[in-house]
Amino acid sequence: MKHLGIKLSLFINYFVFAILLNSVGAILLQLQRNFDMTKAEVSVLEGFKDLPIAIASFFVASFLPKFGIRKGMMLGLLAVTVMSFAMPLITDDFWQFKLLYVIVGVSFAIIKISVFATIGLITEGEKEHSSLMSWLEGFFMVGVLIGNLIFSFFIDDDNQKSLEWLNVYYFLGALCMVAFLLVFFSKLDETKAKNESSDLKEDFLGMLKLVIKPLILVFVVSAFLFVLLEQSFQTWFPTFYEDTLKLPASMSVQAGSVLAGAFAIGRILAGFVLRKVNWLVFLLSCLGLVAASILINLPMAKDAVMPDHVNWSNAPIIVWAIPVMGLFLAPIYPTINSMILSAIPKYLHSTMSGLIVVFSALGGTLGSRITGEVFERYDGTTAFYMALIPLALLAMSLITFNFLKKKEHSFS
Repeated sequence: MKHLGIKLSLFINYFVFAILLNSVGAILLQLQRNFDMTKAEVSVLEGFKDLPIAIASFFVASFLPKFGIRKGMMLGLLAVTVMSFAMPLITDDFWQFKLLYVIVGVSFAIIKISVFATIGLITEGEKEHSSLMSWLEGFFMVGVLIGNLIFSFFIDDDNQKSLEWLNVYYFLGALCMVAFLLVFFSKLDETKAKNESSDLKEDFLGMLKLVIKPLILVFVVSAFLFVLLEQSFQTWFPTFYEDTLKLPASMSVQAGSVLAGAFAIGRILAGFVLRKVNWLVFLLSCLGLVAASILINLPMAKDAVMPDHVNWSNAPIIVWAIPVMGLFLAPIYPTINSMILSAIPKYLHSTMSGLIVVFSALGGTLGSRITGEVFERYDGTTAFYMALIPLALLAMSLITFNFLKKKEHSFS
């Protein structure tokens, strides 16, 4: 297979950061248990992850092609490796988690821009680009699934004050080292990613000019709305399962893995479906099915009664049914990213990737914060019903994006 080594490194990079980034839901639950913090208090943690992603992406996107895409990936992995090994050694305050996610956020900004730029370098044509993007994002969700399972194995349901679960970071540090070595030994021709005629100042100004184009502006709004919607569910899923469905903490974290599994299946299947079906028709159908899942499942969740000694084998069907929405949410993000990246010159991929990461991070922060506040003041079902608002706005944004994409021909 062509570019096998670098493709494998992209998959492993995404897998590692999937675990680190999407452990927020499990950590929010554990912080409430370990330190008696409220939902509103712990909801700020998402910002310590997403705001550094946004800020770093804004500045890194123009600089990265000149510094080196491969070098950038290695730098990000090295920083996260060191922090992961340090986590179990500091076990007495909230600040360590804030620092962890600042480092993870900045590193992920570098990794994601590098990955998106690399996809453009090793694929030819819109369909190949879209297919590889969906496969990568699907594998990202496999990492989320496995990550939640790993965290759940370290949680002590009987002792909510136990901090032994922090030992999971020794495993994650070792995984980061493996990813670092894989990138170190991979080869990548980065020539097409560089715009030799411009300097850093011109590249940075070019990024600002790019975002004011109508097509790009509507795209970043779509990306923002999707991540706001996605993070509303992913971050608060474990808390919803423990607080609303009354499941044990470890099982609630595992529910995040079930949702991640649905996302993984949805994105992997989308890699095949998008070769045959119009992308807009497919995504609008997915949004309709997400809305149907919310309207059908949440009333059932509110009235659900759990058996004594509940586990996955005797849990009511609603425990399994709610994560199904992940199947339909899954294809949206990688598809719209692929549509915009495959439509622009390859030397703009790093810049465009920076914009994607910036607005995705902002959407994730806002979505998590809003959901946490509504969850605290009302309840979990009300918080999840609120997702219907960005869902409707996203549908309108995608229709507008498709209209502008047909009209736009120049990105120079």
